[in-house]
Amino acid sequence: MAGRQLKDMIRAFRSHDEVSFRRAVLELVEEEEARHHFALARDMRGLLAVGAGSVDSAPKVSLPEPPKARDGEWSLIEVREPGLQYEDLVLDEKVSSLLQDVAAEVGHWESMDSAGVSRRQKLLFSGPAGTGKTSAAEALASDLAWPLALVSVESVVSSYLGETASNLRRVFDFAQSHRVVLVFDEFDALGRMRDDSSEHGEMKRVVSSFLQFLERYDGPSVIVAITNYPDLLDFALWRRFDEVSEFKLPNIHAVRRLLRMRARPMQSRPFDVEAVASQLQGLPHAAVEKFVTDLRRTEITSGSKAVTPEYVASCLRSIRLRRW
Repeated sequence: MAGRQLKDMIRAFRSHDEVSFRRAVLELVEEEEARHHFALARDMRGLLAVGAGSVDSAPKVSLPEPPKARDGEWSLIEVREPGLQYEDLVLDEKVSSLLQDVAAEVGHWESMDSAGVSRRQKLLFSGPAGTGKTSAAEALASDLAWPLALVSVESVVSSYLGETASNLRRVFDFAQSHRVVLVFDEFDALGRMRDDSSEHGEMKRVVSSFLQFLERYDGPSVIVAITNYPDLLDFALWRRFDEVSEFKLPNIHAVRRLLRMRARPMQSRPFDVEAVASQLQGLPHAAVEKFVTDLRRTEITSGSKAVTPEYVASCLRSIRLRRW
């Protein structure tokens, strides 16, 4: 077993940091699985689960009623209980540290306000599609035990003059009244540069309104904006965020970890992790996820014997040819 993980476990144990302790143990489990020590890995996983509690016994997150458009026909936000946790994801260490630091600071917000120290509650996630940005926001919500509130950009943007800014106001009023992780996915649809000649005057006013709402916001929620196209964002938006986190394509080590993690429930071991990882390198996390999901689907519907080397090779070709 690696000395670094053992040191991390001891530090986490001393500081009562359960998240870091679990992460270090899971890294050891993955190393044992890579060495084909499946029995030991299974036992370690079982020991880690003892006392963790079942889903049914875990406290449920209270879900507030989402705001609706003026006519009341549709909700502007999808509010749901988060399901993903940090250990379910393969995140860059810098991203993971930022999320955990932000969550840890929430309990000190009152003291920070009194001391005149600004909170870190407005985050911008940028990077290629499929690199885990929305999943990371969901894991942050799980860490905080808050609802995940996904803003529907399609619902917010209205065809009626001036109504989009009003919908945005309702969204921010909701975040002011409730404690949630508020996520603006596909944020570039709202925050596009105001000097873009293809945008009409109404959307330019929307960007200005968003800037004002974001700058003035000091409520109890964490706001996360997500974009796959950072170059399209208005320059004035960047400094309104407390932290900007870049999500990158996974390196070969991250691909290996994700393959092992997602293939864990499979009855068989139908592929060589090293060989497949080398072929999936350069693709986003979502590509790795789909590869394993395709194999698992076939295993469930047709049995493990159907997941032949030829089928695995066919899935790989399909993943590599697909646009991500």
